Parts: sequence; structure tokens; C-alpha cells
Amino acid sequence: MADEVFMNWTVIVLTCQHKDSVYAFQRELEVHQKRGLLPAKALLLTVPDPHARLGSGGATLNALLVAAEHLSARAGYSVVNADVLHDAHILILHTGRDFPWDGCSRAFCWMPVHKSASVEGAVCCLDLLLDCLSTKICVGSPPGVWVCSTDMILNIPTRPLISWDECSDVRVVALPGDVSFAVKHGVYVTDKEAKVCNIIYKGSKDKIIRAAMPDGKVPLVSGPVFFSAVISEKLLQTHVISPLDGCTYFGMDSGAPPFEVNRLNIVLSFFECSLSFIFALFIQLSLFLDILMCLCADLTENEFINGERSGCMSPSGPQGAVVRSGRMVLWRDIRGASFSMVYIPDGQYDYLTQSGREHVVRLTESGSETMILSHVQDVKSVAEGSRVINSVLEGDVQIAAGAVVQHCHLQGPVQVPSGCLLSGLDLLSSPCIQRLPLSSDIIIQGHRVMLGELKLTVYTVFGALDSLEADSDDVTASFLNHKWREFYSRTGIQPLDLWGPEKTKSCCLLDARLFPVFMPHSGPVGLEGLSWLLGGPGQLRSWREAWRLSLRDILILTDQQVELSWREELFFSVGRRRAVDTLQGHTDLSLLPFFRAAALAGQHEELLHTLDSVVAGSSGDLGIAARCLACIADVLGCLAGEGKGGLRSGPAANPLWSTAFKLLEDANLPAGVQELAEQRKHWLSRPDFLVRAARHYEGAGQILLRKAVMSARKFVFIGQGVMPPMGEWQEVECPARLDLSGGWSDTPPIAFEHGGVVVNVAIKVDGKRPIGAKVRRIPEPHLLLVSTSGEPDCSISTETICEDLTDLEDYCQPHAPGALLKAVCVCSDLVCLSSPLSLKDQLLKRWGGGLELRSWSTLPHGSGLGTSSILAGAALAAVYRSTGRSYNTTSLIHDVLYLEQILTTGGGWQDQVGGLFGGVKVARSAAQLPLRVEVEQLSLSQDFMSVLQQHLLLVYTGKTRLARNLLQDVVRSWYARLPFIVKNTEQLVINAEECAEACRQGSLSRLGLCMDRYWQQKKLMAPGCEPAAVRMMMNKLQPLILGQSLAGAGGGGFLFLLTREPQQKEKVRDVLSNIQGIGSFSVHSVELDMDGISIIQKSSEHPDRHLQLKSDSLTHTQHISVPM
Repeated sequence: MADEVFMNWTVIVLTCQHKDSVYAFQRELEVHQKRGLLPAKALLLTVPDPHARLGSGGATLNALLVAAEHLSARAGYSVVNADVLHDAHILILHTGRDFPWDGCSRAFCWMPVHKSASVEGAVCCLDLLLDCLSTKICVGSPPGVWVCSTDMILNIPTRPLISWDECSDVRVVALPGDVSFAVKHGVYVTDKEAKVCNIIYKGSKDKIIRAAMPDGKVPLVSGPVFFSAVISEKLLQTHVISPLDGCTYFGMDSGAPPFEVNRLNIVLSFFECSLSFIFALFIQLSLFLDILMCLCADLTENEFINGERSGCMSPSGPQGAVVRSGRMVLWRDIRGASFSMVYIPDGQYDYLTQSGREHVVRLTESGSETMILSHVQDVKSVAEGSRVINSVLEGDVQIAAGAVVQHCHLQGPVQVPSGCLLSGLDLLSSPCIQRLPLSSDIIIQGHRVMLGELKLTVYTVFGALDSLEADSDDVTASFLNHKWREFYSRTGIQPLDLWGPEKTKSCCLLDARLFPVFMPHSGPVGLEGLSWLLGGPGQLRSWREAWRLSLRDILILTDQQVELSWREELFFSVGRRRAVDTLQGHTDLSLLPFFRAAALAGQHEELLHTLDSVVAGSSGDLGIAARCLACIADVLGCLAGEGKGGLRSGPAANPLWSTAFKLLEDANLPAGVQELAEQRKHWLSRPDFLVRAARHYEGAGQILLRKAVMSARKFVFIGQGVMPPMGEWQEVECPARLDLSGGWSDTPPIAFEHGGVVVNVAIKVDGKRPIGAKVRRIPEPHLLLVSTSGEPDCSISTETICEDLTDLEDYCQPHAPGALLKAVCVCSDLVCLSSPLSLKDQLLKRWGGGLELRSWSTLPHGSGLGTSSILAGAALAAVYRSTGRSYNTTSLIHDVLYLEQILTTGGGWQDQVGGLFGGVKVARSAAQLPLRVEVEQLSLSQDFMSVLQQHLLLVYTGKTRLARNLLQDVVRSWYARLPFIVKNTEQLVINAEECAEACRQGSLSRLGLCMDRYWQQKKLMAPGCEPAAVRMMMNKLQPLILGQSLAGAGGGGFLFLLTREPQQKEKVRDVLSNIQGIGSFSVHSVELDMDGISIIQKSSEHPDRHLQLKSDSLTHTQHISVPM
């Protein structure tokens, strides 16, 4: 939970008072371990107390024995071997007595605290305690045994400096408390060297004050106790020494079970030395007042063995001989061990008492969120200062400040007044809760119990101010916050009805059989059974006829496995509802932690069905549908397991999925989703199948994402003009682009789900525009596509001739020969692939012949300067001009977006903005569909433009990486709404606006800071985009530059620099030349291009086949900038 050093426990043991708790609590521990809250390799043991009223000391001895047994078995021993304790870190946690306000004990009581974790789940008291122990208190301790109860919450703000160099045999941790609290609790009395002299339990104020520390507080007995391996070994040996062996299961299994003695105290005095007899006797042993008290320096042997201590078995009572004998064993075996205390002055100790009011206040004052792991239909109905924990609230459910609702499914209208606690109420109880006469400070709970063979939900009601253990005759005693006499008078109930005639000890509310659970003639009693107790309709006769239970009875009968299952069911119901709200509401909540939780708990089927429904119902918003398919892919990845089944990125074109993909392409979303789900059923059996299925769901999501982005074509306006003569070249040249800030925010779906802002600049590299295309009409009715890349002296050309429509069908496969130019032909409506006419007939009918398309780039592949998108824009412009159509640059921006979707390369809009618009500009897209890009060209002074140009340099790193390799990971992380990605995206946009302002103000230093910040943001967005060689370059260049970044997505290509001094090309080259191991590089000058896309008109040449293949050497050239 905490980002600190975590104690690597060897064994964690949880002791249980009730044997029925073992399986339920063991499963909870295992769930916590799967969630990463417990060490992955720790042995988890849930150990029942061998018999009731064993005491914390007896439970400790039994737990230690069980832990040692398991470790011995792991080590290959056939008997218990104490050597295993000498290199083990063992933690023993005691659940203790039943907690009236949570049937699953204090340990598993949910708290309204949210902790960021990779797996979503509750934070219960046990988690808070474990976090404190494992990251603050126990870290650094030597091998040994830590023991702590779970009936309190420890809060230590900072990790205390605990020295373990000279460790005591036994060490306790104490937190500060007030004297007024300590008189009802326990304190340690120490000397000046922190050696423990005595333990005072429920002592007088005068005695407690003697333990005061310099800060005026007293050191409370706060729970954590450390036993060294040596002392732990001595305690382990007691499992074969009578009468302490009676504290362990070993003692029970070795003979007659222990029994509680009543009238044998006189006889027992004669048998104090008879081990065989004493062995069988019942003994209750306290950790603090027996085991630790034995070590206190101020106690004599007689005081320890024969002393009367509050809360312990009496050495002079009916079982006195057993008590004295047990204490004698402890005095003999562990007396003399060093015993010290660690006092943590800034710690806080919160004991979970039986006070209902204290518990409600604790819940409302813990954490900062009002709604924790809950789904509330009307969030405005939940007041500040209230808490809703693991609940579903539908309709008008009003929660007043100071009220708590936990583990409930309620449907309004319901009003929960201040100070109330509602817990464990299901949907069926809503009509009844609507009718209950609720007032402030009322606690209503639903308990899932096993009554014989009957599984029932029974209900209890109390006043938050009631004292559960106060004698009914006490002046402070109450029920429903009113005196008992008032309750008797109003209802006609008599004490005899509640406690029966056999009661000889005090009658308290905890034992009052108030709550009807079953009517002999009509069956179980629901929540309506409480109505009469609260003053609603009902009859005394019916109440008396019912089988009734007290709260103590109910806690003993609670089926904790069913109770925990109900909470889990609610948790996953809430999670599914929140997933729907998140997706349909376009919110940035990360669902991945919940998906992991569902996968670990086997709750994936309902989750997948829910997500299927969201996709199928999102035809009107393909952005939602695409994100939801990505979520299904994440669920499948979680089912495969972390790092299992292969890489998430991979091919997604298995023919078995083609039917579903075709339905999605045809815009039949419901049928496509159903087909995907049908196919998914066959891919759930193995991790590798699950990962492959996840890839295909991502592929399906990409289909819908492409369709969503294609909505940008709404902003493409193509006019009709005059078609130029046959054979006349229409040539276009474009600059490259440098992204100064904001890149990645322009990438769909980020661009339309969050909104993007990018600042970039059009540049010439070494004085030349590196990107271009030219097109002319030719008589032959075919398409001649020629693409050239690289410098003229070492260029590579690819020629493709398309004579049939089938030759164009691979336009959507980026690696197919001529794929980009084929996509240009399709996107520009040069031809129609679905037309019944042949390619030849279409070309002749529409254009009077075929077309020759030539494109080129002198930049290396993967340069990061936006080549492919700018090239697509240039080719589209040339095609439009050659076919007599008009356009503007804004239309080209959106047309390229559309083209890259049909090409299936994806990508954002900043590349074409950077290369088609001249100068420095800031471009933006709003968080909406259809995706629209608006460009603002910055009006900058000529002086600043000149200075900027002199300070910009390009370094080709010699490293190449395709942006597509990074793109999949970034889109996946965004769809998952990983918190760091969401935050970083926001910072990208903010930095881009700051960058634009730096340019407006003509500040190179501010611009450099924005560039450096931008590079850090890129690295966070796409980890791995900084090769080691590039890192060396950047580090060495640091003294020369104001800012630097790899261009584009990173991973290689060009590094651009903003130097401190102008004209630093040679100096940069010298610095890089002296770095070993970076490979080849080159340094290039930068010239700002103010025109952007430019048309070069040339005279005609005869379009014969042999002339088409010759290099063009025409003389008349004119540059024309395209208007926006």
C-alpha cells in the first residue's frame, strides 16, 4: 500500500476465535495477497483457537506452534524443528472478540479510505494495521516473531528510527495516550533506559501518571510485540509442557480435551505437581498480563505467580492451580530475558471499542471521500460529512451529514438521518426501510446467520448512544437512546422477556433477546420485525411468539463466509455500474484496477457481458464503443495474468474473427459485438489464447476508432475547377515539421476524448523542402504509382502499376507496395472500389485516361519529422489539382486524417498541420466528435523568427523507430486511463499553451524550458522512446543548449536543438564526434518555412510511356502558396 520499504514476512498467521471463521478469513488473506497487499511468497495461515476463552497469550502459543510446523515441513523435517525460527520473520495477528458493528470482526471492518493500488479492493482495518506494521514499525527487525491484535488502528505519520543493533529479547511498541483514556486501558512503566518495569492495566489515575513520558503522555499498551528468535524458541517449547500445552491444538490432540473446572479448586491444590491431571485442565493465558508481565523487572516471583490481575484468570479461583502452574512455567523458562519499549511520540492509537457512536464518528472522520467504492445514482443527495461505503443507492436516497451507509443496496425514497449507520441491507429491504420511523443516531444492521440448517438474514437495531455492556439497572443504560423504563412502558416488554428467569449475572443490552428472526407458523422475519421496536406498527404478542436472538447470539451465529460473499457481490455490482457510468460519461477513471480484481475473483463473465452491452448500445458514439472494446481486451489480458500468454501487441487478423470484423466495418455494431462474444468463448482456456483474443478485441476497437476519426471528413470541402491538360504535371512541395510541444495530445482517441493542443513549426532541412509529390493525367487507362525515398544519390524507388481494381485492394495494408499512394487514390475518390465499372472504364469515363503519381521524401525512414502524413497531404493536393478540383489547407488536414484511417496507420493531426501550414502555429482539437482541427498561425516578429532560425539545429541520430510501435502502447494506456497518462496528457496541453506564449513573447529561454519539459512528457507517455545512444548525445550537448527533444514520437530519428548561441552547427558536430559508441550521425541546418505546402506549376511534356520514366528536367517553375 505505501511506497516504502515493505517487510518481507515469511509467515503471516491470523488467529480466529470461531472455527467457522477459518475458511472465510483464509480466503480473504489470499485475496489480499493476490492484490499485492501481502508479500507474494509469504505463507498465509488462518488458525482457530483450540477452545473458547483461550486468551491472547494462549492463542499466540498455538499460532507459533502451527507456524513452526509448516516451516518445518517446508524445510523437509518430519518433526517440529525450532531452527526454522532463526531465519524467519513471523507475524501473528489476533482477531480477538466479536465486534458488534461488523460481523466479520474488527480486522475485516471496511474503512472509508481510498488507496491507489494495481488491484481495486476494500481497505479494511487489517490493511491499515498491516501497512503500519510492514512499512513503519517492523522494518529492519531481525528474525523473530511479531504479535499484534487487530482490534485497533495505528497511525504513524513517519517511519520511526528504531535501532535494532542491540536488540532486546523482547520489545514492545507504545504509542502516546491521555491519562483519562489509559485508566480504562493499559500502560507500560519503564526506567530511564526504556526497560519495562511493569504493566499497569486499568489502574488508578495516580498509578497511571507514574508512567508519564517527558511529553506528558503515557505509553499505551498499543499492540505490537516482538520476540527474538531465541525467546520464540523457548515459547515454542511450551507446547509439550503442561499446563501450557493445553493452549495448543497439540495438547488437545494428545489426550483428553481441556475442560473448564468449577468446584474442584480445593482438590486441585493437592495435584499441583500432577502433570497428567493438570494437563487436561482449561487455562486462559494473557499475552500482556501473563507472558510479558513475567519479564517486568519490578515483579517478584511471588507477585507474578500469585498476583490478582484485572482481566486474567485468578490464581486463587476455581482454576487457580492451573493458573499458578502455567505462570510457574513461564517464570522458569523466560524470566530474565531483556524487555524494552520503543515509544513513538507522533503515533496515534485508536482502539475499536463497542461504542456505536465512536464507530460512526470514526467512519465519518476517516478518509476524505464521501463515496467509497459505491454507485450512487443521485450524488447530490449524499451530504458532505457522510460516508457511503460499498453500496448501491438508486433513486432518492438522502444521506445526512454524519450518517453512514455500508454494504447496502437501497432504492429510494429513503432518508438516513444524521448519526445513523445502515449496514448489510439488501434491495428487498428497501420497501421496509422506507417505512421505518428512523430518527438520528440509530444503527440498523443486516446479519447473515446460520441457525441450525436455516440460512437467514436477521436484523438488529440499536441507538448509537447505547452502552452494550451496561447493566440494565445502571442509570446510563439505554436502548434506542432511551432509558429502559421508557422502552418497557411503550412496548409492554418485561426484563423477563429479554433475559429470561435463568439469568444470574448482570443483564446487558448485548445479551437482550430483542430481535425476532423466525415465526413458528409463518417463517423468517425480515426487516419489518424492527418496526415495532422503533415505535411503528406491531403487537407484543407477535413479538413474544417469535424466535428471538440477542446481538451476542447473532454474532456467534454469523456465517462469515456468506457475509463476505454478500460484500463481494456488492463490490462487483458497484464496479460494473461504475464501469458503465465511466464509459458512457466519458470520464477519466481508470477501470483497470477493477478489471484485475474481477479477473482474480472469477467475476469476469458478468463484467464482460456488461461491457458487451455498452458497446452494442453505442452506435451513436463510436468513441465510447472503441474504448469499451479496448476495456474488454484489458479484461482478457487480466485473465491471462501479468506477463503470461505473450505480448499484448501482435497480429489481429485471424480468419476466425473476420466475420465479426466485417460486421463492424459494415456498421452493424450489435451483430458485430454478438459475434465477437461468440468467438471469445473459444479463447478463454489458456493464457496465450486470452492474449490473442485481447489483440483481436483491440483490432476491433481500432476499426471503430478509425470510423470515429473518419468523422473528420465532415470538414473536407472539395470544389470543382478546370481540369488541366493531359500530361501537365501538378507538382507540390512541402516542408517538414518540428513539434515544439504538445505532441501525443493530437493522437486519436486522446485528441477527441481529452482534446489536443500542439505547437509546431514548418522547416526546410539544409535549405530544402524535403517532401513532395507530382501528378499528371496520362492516356493509358491505368494508375502508375512511383514512390521515392532517400537522398538523390542513394534513393530507392518503388513502381506499382494498377490495371484492375483488385490491384488497389491492399491500400489498407501499410506495408504493401505503393500502399500510401493507393490510399490517396481511394481517399481522393479518384476511383471507387465498390463500383461495378472496371478500373479502366472508371478512369476513362471520369478523367479521360489514367494518372501517374510520383511522391518523394529525402528524409530517412522514421525521421520523426512527420514525413508520411505530410507526403499524404502533398499527394492529395496534387491529385486534386490534376483532376480539376479545388481545396484549402484546412480540408487537406482533415483529409489526411481520414486517409490515415483507411490506410490503418492511425496517427494524429499534428504532422500534416506542421508541414502544410507554414511558420509557427498552435493547433487545437476539442474533446468531441466529429474531430475538428483548428489552426492558429502565430504572428511573430521578423527579428524573433530570424533569431529562432539561427538557434535551431537538427541532429540525425542514426536510430530509427516506427511511431506505430509506440502508438499501440500509448493508445492502450490512454484507453485504460492510467492515472499517470491522464495527468501527463493534461500537462502536455498546458505546456503547449505555455510554449505558444513563449513564442509570442519572443523568449528563447522560455521556449527552451518548454522543449525540455516536452521531452520529459514524451518519455513518460511512451517509455523506451529514448535510446541509450541518444541519451548520451543529449547529456553531452546539455551545456550548449536551451532545450532539446527527439522529434515526433521519439525512439530515434532526428534530435532537434535550441542552442544557447547562434550558428552552433560545427560546435555541435565536434561535441558529438568525441562520443564513443553512438554510431553514425549528421548535423543539419534548419530554415523556417513560412509558406507551407507550395504548388510548382510546370509546362507539359508528352506523356508517352518512355518519357514517363525519364527524370523531369523542365525549365519553367513557379511557386504558389496554397491559401488556407
